[in-house]
Amino acid sequence: MKRAAAAGALETAAAAPSILPLPIVPLRRDDLPVETAALARFMVGKYLVHELAEGRLVGRLVEIEGYPPGDSTGHAFIGPRAWNASLFRARGHAYVRLTYGVSYMLNMSSELEGVGAGVLFRAVEPLEGVEWMAARRPLAPLRDLTRGPGKLTQAWGIGASLDGVDLCAGVGLWIGQMADDAQPRVGVTTRIGLSREQERPLRFYEIGNPYVSGPRKLLANV
Repeated sequence: MKRAAAAGALETAAAAPSILPLPIVPLRRDDLPVETAALARFMVGKYLVHELAEGRLVGRLVEIEGYPPGDSTGHAFIGPRAWNASLFRARGHAYVRLTYGVSYMLNMSSELEGVGAGVLFRAVEPLEGVEWMAARRPLAPLRDLTRGPGKLTQAWGIGASLDGVDLCAGVGLWIGQMADDAQPRVGVTTRIGLSREQERPLRFYEIGNPYVSGPRKLLANV
């Protein structure tokens, strides 16, 4: 498959230009489930694309967490504010937030307009533009380029300017799928790094994918 060929390029990765573009088509808003946990699971195995001046970055989403309505750990819990307004937009809009003053996190709104909730993109398998990702994280081993939410945004050049963009528009930063892809095997665990509501099974990941992040106890099947 074309995705397998792209993944093979990781062995020689950052030195050479990417191979031919993968045939990814944008996801429409109507394609997305209208419920946070269902959407988080659905997005495992889909694609994240970022079109930059230097070229196109493509990664396969392999780890996603859900933060549904009423979740006290979610940024929407306190209600709509200027800084979290993107989480209250119709599902499929980017919410980019600087966390702990250190790393940007890429989330996506996950419910109907006016309902605050989101899914966090925790990790992608890098497929296209790997050399440009590596240029932003030059000391990172290949496996760690995009394995974790802060690493992902750093490698992809994602910051506050992308907050609120429509990820279903098919331009700039967007989400997509490939028609010939097999359905991934999806594992479910509790979320990572929370101080409350730790017991909720809202972390979804592709079983067996080496680009999934997290502690060993949550990687038993990876």
